[in-house]
Amino acid sequence: MTGISRYFDLYNNGTDIRTEVLAGLTSFLATMYIIVVNPAIVQASGMPFNAVLTATVIVSAFASIAMGLYAKNPIIMAPGMSLNHLFAYSIVKMGGVPWEMALGCVFWAGVIFLIIACFDRQKWFVKSIPRELRFGIAGGIGLFIALIGFENAGLFSGGGGGFHFSAINLIFLAGMVITGILMARHVPGSFIIGIIATTIMALTVGRWWGDASAITGGTKTLVNWKGCWSPPDFSLLMRVDFIGSLKFSYIPVILIFLFSCIFDGLGTCVGVCEAGNLIDEEGEPRHIGKSLRANAFGMVLSSLFGTSPATAYIESATGIKEGGRTGLTAVVAGIFFLPFLFLSPLLSIVPGIATAPVLVLVGVFMLKPLIYLRWDHFDESIPFFLSMIIMPLTHSISLGIVWGLLSWTAIKIGCNRWRQVPLFLWVMDAAIILVLITSGNVFH
Repeated sequence: MTGISRYFDLYNNGTDIRTEVLAGLTSFLATMYIIVVNPAIVQASGMPFNAVLTATVIVSAFASIAMGLYAKNPIIMAPGMSLNHLFAYSIVKMGGVPWEMALGCVFWAGVIFLIIACFDRQKWFVKSIPRELRFGIAGGIGLFIALIGFENAGLFSGGGGGFHFSAINLIFLAGMVITGILMARHVPGSFIIGIIATTIMALTVGRWWGDASAITGGTKTLVNWKGCWSPPDFSLLMRVDFIGSLKFSYIPVILIFLFSCIFDGLGTCVGVCEAGNLIDEEGEPRHIGKSLRANAFGMVLSSLFGTSPATAYIESATGIKEGGRTGLTAVVAGIFFLPFLFLSPLLSIVPGIATAPVLVLVGVFMLKPLIYLRWDHFDESIPFFLSMIIMPLTHSISLGIVWGLLSWTAIKIGCNRWRQVPLFLWVMDAAIILVLITSGNVFH
């Protein structure tokens, strides 16, 4: 234990092993849905469900552990929700790219990302994003994660179907009140207690009271026993086409994955670090260079095991709010993924409505940086607002960053303040415009 404390510098970070373990468990509980949701989406590409599930568990576990051990940040990693849609539908199903080739494109995009992250010792990527936009990114992620919570509770439809309320949603409201009270009273493990309490209500009241099909996607009850054992399937291991994906015709696909993953990972790391005050002595997000390299490693790992690209997860904010300050949180969360190589059916016990209150309440925590913005400086507040509001409206972190950066540059030029635009931001703007013109709206 002393070695662990020393390696992660727990004392100087104002935390301890107990707090970090609780934070890691909280982050895992908020993210474990990806174990079954990701293969359900990626199987549209023709890849077998069970094999993608196995790959999802392995990638989530080892990428999170790598983030914790190497970058020492409490940020967990898993196949991204928007990136799996990009992979399965935009690239494979609609674009006609064979999934083996698509995995190869993910691999080479991850390699390029890793090279860029290794050579970016001056943190050009991060420093090119103005501080005010970072606040907008943090706020946008907060609104995004809260929206996910409301959608998981069945209160809002992601397809624009409006507001829905039924008796079953009282379980969500009760869970949010219980968790909110525990948060306000600063009870250790408040998120875990809230998830357990809401799960118990879903197990009992939710089984009899009301129709849960709007939340569960077809079944009449919130909790459905599906057994406890399922063997892993490694049939997708090393099925990536390394050589075929290097054809000239696939270069745009590689660039699409590269830009989407860079902005998604960068935005999440910056946002959660700003909201959690994980800032270094230079005022930059802590260990951001190493975090981006860990993100790139997760992409490469994803292609080798057979799933869509991994990225930093916004649900990491749940563990940070619970007190996680170091990489030990990510390591613990990664370890919790591993048993579900065999126990994935058990995930049906904890329904999405049980973690929904936690996601909504974390949105409150993520909005804290908004107090630092100078709202009367419209050349800063307008790009900030665009960056923040576009994320939840489009379900895309990347799009929020893209339009925040472009609007920042355009308004600064219009106000004759173009000298306030960092040099590397000009390069990023040019690259974004080039990709938008040549490939359409590819940021997911």
